[in-house]
Amino acid sequence: MVTGATGFVGRGVIRELLARGITPVCVVRSPEKLLAQHRPISPDRLASVIGSLADRRSLKAASRGCQAVIHLVGIIIERHLKGQTFERVHVRGTQNVVDAARAAGVARFVHMSALGTRAGARSAYHRTKWAAEEYVRGGGLAWTVFRPSLIHGPEGEFMRLMRKFMCDLSPPLIPYFGSGSARLQPVYVKDVAHCLVEALFRPDTIGKVFPLGGPRVYTWVSLYNACRARMPGAKHWKPLVSQPVAVAKAMATLLAPAMAVGELVIPSLGLLRFDRGQVDMSQEDAVCDHTLAEQAFGCRMRDFEEELAIYAEQIG
Repeated sequence: MVTGATGFVGRGVIRELLARGITPVCVVRSPEKLLAQHRPISPDRLASVIGSLADRRSLKAASRGCQAVIHLVGIIIERHLKGQTFERVHVRGTQNVVDAARAAGVARFVHMSALGTRAGARSAYHRTKWAAEEYVRGGGLAWTVFRPSLIHGPEGEFMRLMRKFMCDLSPPLIPYFGSGSARLQPVYVKDVAHCLVEALFRPDTIGKVFPLGGPRVYTWVSLYNACRARMPGAKHWKPLVSQPVAVAKAMATLLAPAMAVGELVIPSLGLLRFDRGQVDMSQEDAVCDHTLAEQAFGCRMRDFEEELAIYAEQIG
């Protein structure tokens, strides 16, 4: 069973499962969307159950007969008008998935968290991710937890934001928060999908937490410059401009109501939304020893700039 199957990472996981001859059972709101994402795959290669993380009945039905669960659903910003909060999605949603898996007798559970997740974290995002991890660890299942740094790929929200910043006339500048010196390790979505699925076949990974990061460490400023250097049509005249943390937090608070409503009318505005927690997280390092996952899952993490050069024209 896969949750979040139609999301950015979910699409990669489904492709990895299909390539290995495994039939994913996907809990989705729209089976049509799921099938459209994987054409020309035959519909009988994919199973779907209409539902959500709040729908215990659909989770129970999807779990029945499965050998494992890969739980991917997460949000980076709360959308109260859609009922999406960190507590509901990260904590209660994970609890419902774990409970359904346990009730159905599904022993194996692979859970995607995030680098920086810890008890007492400054951001609600990381705190609720930690609460979800704790429930997974105490759920009586054979679990493996993954904590990726920034995940990149042509279908991802971050790379679509980068294309807008670098290639569009608006906004006329490229903003970042604070000094832009915090470090991160962009990790390719295909590498993340490989590790998540490969864990199912490696019992020695049970009961372990794996950080996921690419082979190269960037600051936010150097990452922005790398994106601009490799994106066709980038406006090299656009300046990178620091937003002081206090100013960015004030803007996040003041603009939140208008952006929330505006996003309902113009969905593309969602790319530009940010909250106070994201500002805080941008000031923290999100780095790790990437060789731990390479050794555990028999792979080599791909270089961000090399992959971006390949898929830059496909971002969208």
